[in-house]
Amino acid sequence: MIEIFLVSIVLGMVTGLLAGLFGIGGGLVIVPVLVILFTAQGFPAELIMLMAVATSLASIILTAIASISAHHRLGSVVWGKVFSLSPGIIIGAAVGAVIAKHINADTLRIILVVFLLYVAIQMALQIKPKSDQIKQSRILDFLVANIIGLLSSIVGIGGGTLTVPYLVRGQMLMRNAVAVSSACGLPIAIAGTVSYAILGWKILGLPEWSLGYVYLPVFIGTGLSSIATAPIGAKLAHKLPAAKLKRYFSLLLFVMAAKLMWY
Repeated sequence: MIEIFLVSIVLGMVTGLLAGLFGIGGGLVIVPVLVILFTAQGFPAELIMLMAVATSLASIILTAIASISAHHRLGSVVWGKVFSLSPGIIIGAAVGAVIAKHINADTLRIILVVFLLYVAIQMALQIKPKSDQIKQSRILDFLVANIIGLLSSIVGIGGGTLTVPYLVRGQMLMRNAVAVSSACGLPIAIAGTVSYAILGWKILGLPEWSLGYVYLPVFIGTGLSSIATAPIGAKLAHKLPAAKLKRYFSLLLFVMAAKLMWY
């Protein structure tokens, strides 16, 4: 347990930096690494994917709180939009956890691989969301938020790669879209974490220190250390060549996707 906790601290530091640099949630990195780590520790094979996803979502709670605080101080969060999206996100995240529990472990792994490849291609090709004249009503927000929450809960992410493009298409400035997306990551993480904790409450074979499918040592180590390094990543984002860094990061995602294919 101590070994995993120490590794999770390093993992949190890395994901915090990446979150600050690229404005993405740490789940893109946390989930694949936890799959490899839990496999090496001999956790039951049928539980590894669910535990990695659930623990990733739990870790995002702390990172999201720190991110929301920073964006709020800058006055970037459009709270009306956050409140419009949150109900659908919460429902979608809860449903996503239930669906993930009933998906075969190999199928869940393939879904994660496809998503990693999608984001990697977006970053490698520098594809940016287009600003369209889409009129976004509360009904559309609710429907789209359901999808965002559901997919995010299944693959263990904060939803930024899905939320930002939707907001930009509705004529929201990128700065505000990133801030709103960060705020929406909190209800995704909380709803997903609570759902996975309840769904795994009486499951046999879970390691010690598990709260349902959430593995607490990793949640604590990753969550706390990512809070410390996210502001550093944000500062570096203004000094380093973002386009080149995104291409390097896309290579990391390609490698992780390939690793998951054959783990």
